This record gives sequence, C-alpha cells and structure tokens, in this order.
Amino acid sequence: MLIFLPPSEGKTSPAHDDGMRLDLDALGMPELAEQRSLVLDALTEASGREDAQQILKVGAKVMAEVEANRILREAPTAPAHEIYTGVLFDALDAGSLTSAELKRAEEQVLIFSGLFGATSFTDRIPAYRCSMDVKLDPLGKLGTWWKNQLSEPLAQRVGEQLIVDCRSASYAQAFRPAPEQTLVVNSFTERDGHRKVVTHFAKHARGQLAGMLLRAEDQPETIDDVIAVASQRWDAEFRPARGKTPHQLDLLTSEG
Repeated sequence: MLIFLPPSEGKTSPAHDDGMRLDLDALGMPELAEQRSLVLDALTEASGREDAQQILKVGAKVMAEVEANRILREAPTAPAHEIYTGVLFDALDAGSLTSAELKRAEEQVLIFSGLFGATSFTDRIPAYRCSMDVKLDPLGKLGTWWKNQLSEPLAQRVGEQLIVDCRSASYAQAFRPAPEQTLVVNSFTERDGHRKVVTHFAKHARGQLAGMLLRAEDQPETIDDVIAVASQRWDAEFRPARGKTPHQLDLLTSEG
C-alpha cells in the first residue's frame, strides 16, 4: 500500500541549520533529479521578477517566502514531514511516530509538490513557495508538466499496490493510478441528512487517516483493511470504482 499526500501551502523553515543542503540526487526517485533541477531553475528565475507575485499566485504577505525561492540550493533543509506544517500534517502528527512507524512512512508515503514532483516522507528539502497550478517559463503549467515526467517512474514505483489517495485535485492531476487500485479519500460534514465539504476539516480527516494507517498494528494492504481502520474514527462509506472514476472512501462526521 502507498499513501499519496499533497504538500501544505505553508512551509516551516528548519528550526536549526545542520549544514545539510538540497541534494536532488538524494531525494526519492533520483531519476527525476534533472527534471527537479529544471523546475528549481525556473522557479528561481520567476521569483526574482517584478511580477513574481502574479506568477506564483500568492498574496503580498508571503513575498518574503517568494524571495527565499531565489536561494533554495543554499537554504537549510529538513525532512519533508517537518517542512510541511499545514492542517493535514498537523493531524498526521509525524512527531509522535515511532521509529518503526516513521520507517513505514518513508517506504509508503509520497508527497506531491509543484517543485519536486513527488518526494518521500523523509526526503530533506528546504521551505519553498510553489504550487502545482503555477505556470513557469519555459515549462508551462507545472501540473501538466509533471504529469508527463512522473508517468513512467511512478507507474514502476506503484506497480499493483493499493493507493490511498489523500491529495487535493490540483495535485492529483500530476499522476493518476489505475482506478481499480486507487482509493480516493473524501471527508464530509453531515447535518440533518445534508453533507458538505469543509476544506479545513477535510484536510484534517485525511491527515488523521494517514496517521492511523501508519500506526496500525497490522499493516493495511487491502481496501477492506483501510475501511476497517477508518471505521474506528468515522462513519466510513465505500463506493466502488466505475469506469475512470476510482474507488471512493467517504469519511462522515456529524455536525451538531
């Protein structure tokens, strides 16, 4: 089983600089080093332009992070699960994983990103600002560009394993496994028979489920295993794959 996660929009720079810098050849799937270098160079150039804010689609409050994009090769690094600190990763709570569980995460989790395509849970990366829906010259929209680059190496990595897909739509576009081996995780808040998606709670639920799967005493391998774990926390509903639409796991939380 593999777990696909999105990055967090916000990143936290390493608290301490241990001297280790970005090594593209040391990241998971090192065969993507050249592609990652191309994106890194394009991001560096775009971040120094006068219209960088518009290119990277960010607010004025995070322009310091955009400026930091210009020196990513010299910036301090930390494991990806420490750099990403949004709602999903807070809910996953990597800091409380045992060494065995962290090893499982290193082997089973892939985090998709506009800058690196996909990395492992423990790959050392710097804090950066670059989403998958950004367009960078000369590459174009990163979601489309990475789709072409990731297709073959990820198909080999995935093989016939079950994919528990916790990504948002913009990151899912970069690689879509076969529907029959993909379980997309959704989260709904339910009140008086009506269901709605609350983004914050959806991210939190996906992070919680990912953490529960990594901590499960018996390692989940099948859809039934994942449903059993999810049912410990939520009302879990399963919808089987149809055509090009993958299997769906709906996590339901009652409101009020």
